[in-house]
Amino acid sequence: MLTIKQNFIETVKGGNPDRFVKQYEYQAWLDDPLFPIYFGIPTRGTEWTNGWGVKQKFPEGVPGAFPLCEGDDKVCPDVTNWRETVHAPNMDLGPEAWADCIKGFEAIDKNEYFPTAKVFCGMFEKCHYLMGMEDTMINFYEEPEAMHELIDYMADWECTIADEHFKYVKPEILFHHDDWGSQRSLFISKEMFDEFFLPAYKKIYGHWKDLGIKYIVHHSDSYAADLVPEMIEMGIDVWQGAVFENNIPKLVAEYKGAITIQGGLDNGKYDMPDWTDEKVRAGLKAHIEACGPKFIIPALTMGGPETTYEGLYERVSEIIAEFDPIYFPQN
Repeated sequence: MLTIKQNFIETVKGGNPDRFVKQYEYQAWLDDPLFPIYFGIPTRGTEWTNGWGVKQKFPEGVPGAFPLCEGDDKVCPDVTNWRETVHAPNMDLGPEAWADCIKGFEAIDKNEYFPTAKVFCGMFEKCHYLMGMEDTMINFYEEPEAMHELIDYMADWECTIADEHFKYVKPEILFHHDDWGSQRSLFISKEMFDEFFLPAYKKIYGHWKDLGIKYIVHHSDSYAADLVPEMIEMGIDVWQGAVFENNIPKLVAEYKGAITIQGGLDNGKYDMPDWTDEKVRAGLKAHIEACGPKFIIPALTMGGPETTYEGLYERVSEIIAEFDPIYFPQN
């Protein structure tokens, strides 16, 4: 029987896995000291201000935190003056701050799991966290030069996160968040994405891989099928969070292993107070039958190994295991 790590590798390379990868089972998240500074500690029922000066709120009963970025809370009210208002948090904390993370890294069974660096709020999300969604969209059209400058600044800062990790630990996976669409469409056109964000992500993900990251796992629990060629170009190995509307079977057939798709069970449809085994099992059956067993990781689409409603995440993994003897009968 393959280890969890070996089974993941066989899955993404189109080799010979002996079972389905069960959601996030292959990732062992590192508790780095940077995340609480630049993002905060997301706790339901709280508000906080992150290292960029953005106020965030995480109400009870919702999947995740969101920014408060209107009126007096807007960090960057005028993007042409972004240098006056946007200040990246310092990531050079020194070795003492990394002591607990180093201990956690050393405790990971690296035969079974990939030590995983996590970065939440990517380039697009940083923009609308700083200036609000409406201003962000308008500024792409009215102030493209300033937007390019700001995105370049944030991309360079993100590279320092990679540098700091590799000073002290050796992560093997980068798990990176940035939602690029709604459930039905992209937030911006493919052409605009290519202009503003593709170069930034090629820089960021290229830097992580130059330092030694083995796999890039990118979270976007949205429609983003039109950007799969860009995902491949920027170095993403696994797109995590792909919702049903992306026509995942078509993507699997079209890209033939250039990227692995993790998702298929939309949290918006399954992570409900009345969830049942029967609904989960039917959804997984339809998803796996349509895609086949190659280059997919059947999973919910939440940006982490959790659900809003207790017990669902664990139960989904158990039900995925029911399909192993059907699709991997030799094992």
